[in-house]
Amino acid sequence: MATINQKERTQQLMTAFCAGNDNAFAELYDMYVNMLFNYGIKLTNDQELLKDCIHDVFVKVYCKRHDKYAINNLGSYLLISLKNRLLDEFRRHTFSTPNEIESYEYRHAAEDVERDYMTQEHSLMQSAKVAHLMKNLTRRQRQAITLYYLEERKYDEICDIMKMNYHSVRNLMHRGMLKLREAAM
Repeated sequence: MATINQKERTQQLMTAFCAGNDNAFAELYDMYVNMLFNYGIKLTNDQELLKDCIHDVFVKVYCKRHDKYAINNLGSYLLISLKNRLLDEFRRHTFSTPNEIESYEYRHAAEDVERDYMTQEHSLMQSAKVAHLMKNLTRRQRQAITLYYLEERKYDEICDIMKMNYHSVRNLMHRGMLKLREAAM
């Protein structure tokens, strides 16, 4: 799960790394190596192979730092690169071993972990966007919208909680929604 601060720090480190700062690369490595190991261990039980593949992924990033393309999301890039590197190793192993293909366990975990990571990242981005939009509202509008949409309260309950009459709550909600729409555009 990448936080907004982690994304900003990653961008700063990537900029420094592409400019030639090897300490920035070391910090990026420290930042992401455990996430990659936790992801990879769901794909294979061979820890030595996993460590080698993680190393290969970081070597690839290091060697391509002067390429003209930019890595927009380093976390996703590393996860996908690790998955592809492991799949390459599995294929190489499969075609060079006397064991039958049926003897290998098929794992769905790789797709699930990657999808969960992407869903979590999307959810964080949405939450940050909503929090930013809610700052445009007054305290009372925020309270009414939170009660109605997040806590799923009825207007009668909102009236009791906020000690307002029904029409005032409806007007408050309406004005709040107009402000949100305006801020979202």
